[in-house]
Amino acid sequence: MRRTIDWVKGAVEIIDQVALPGEYRTLRLSTVDELIDAIRRLAVRGAPALGGAGALGTALAAFAHDDPAAVRDDAARLANARPTAVNLGWGVARALSRLAEGPDAVLAEALALLDEDERLNREASARATELILQHCERRPLRLLTHCNAGRLATVGWGTALGVVWHLQAAGHLEYVLADETRPLLQGARLTAWELAEAGVPHRVLPDSAAASAMARGMVDCVVVGADRISANGDVANKIGTYGLALAAARHGLPFVVVAPSSTVDPELPSGESIVIEERAPEEITTFSGIPVTPPGTEVFNPAFDVTPADLITAVVTEKGPMVPGNPICRFPDFLR
Repeated sequence: MRRTIDWVKGAVEIIDQVALPGEYRTLRLSTVDELIDAIRRLAVRGAPALGGAGALGTALAAFAHDDPAAVRDDAARLANARPTAVNLGWGVARALSRLAEGPDAVLAEALALLDEDERLNREASARATELILQHCERRPLRLLTHCNAGRLATVGWGTALGVVWHLQAAGHLEYVLADETRPLLQGARLTAWELAEAGVPHRVLPDSAAASAMARGMVDCVVVGADRISANGDVANKIGTYGLALAAARHGLPFVVVAPSSTVDPELPSGESIVIEERAPEEITTFSGIPVTPPGTEVFNPAFDVTPADLITAVVTEKGPMVPGNPICRFPDFLR
């Protein structure tokens, strides 16, 4: 699997996720401003991938400036490019921790973070696969997922879709149902592209059809990624995740979150403290640049919602599952 984000000959190279599925192309980003623009317009997205972007962007700043204060200013702008995904600021801080050693050390730390992300997401998704197989008697399994939590959302493997790769390899997967994920269609554009590329049987469905699919017995388990996880196990993920968790609870289905431990924010006691990014109204009021609402229509367009821990079967990181209500698996002790 080609990396979603990498360092190539002195610049950050990303797969341009805005172009998919119509065109596969890469972008070469040579400045922090170019990287910030790519992050804001979602050319690179997904919490783990944003962690890599934060680290590599800090390396760009370190090579661009002799003044440490200027590097820190660029790093601060980069960390604030999107507010909800904790990995972005985490990646910046990790690379910045070696600034005193010079730009080569900053880059070395960023590259180590990339390698680590691939390894930890493989481990987290393998642990989640084991847990799902324990919870689901039926074989082969029918999974439902939301947004995109595959290799495009990470450095090179995936979280929720990492489970799909493991199950497919073991012969335990029948198909995947991928929510289209309104309004930017990350499921229809990106998840379906990854599944097709990997030869995984799948169907795309409207977000509003997910509960109906559960009621018809078409789903054995819901598996999603995360952008930020609070200390009590509440999870911020793409808007619509909360509704899926409610529907899964109604139908007695496991609801599993897969993420690297870097997505856990132990400083936040609960999901109520998570800052939710609100996106531009035009994402709702237009489609492919064509207005679809009356002029002057007001919009509520949060990019994420928060799923309470009591609706989650388990949050699984590379360290294993955190089960809400289980005192031996509570955050933040779980991360030590």
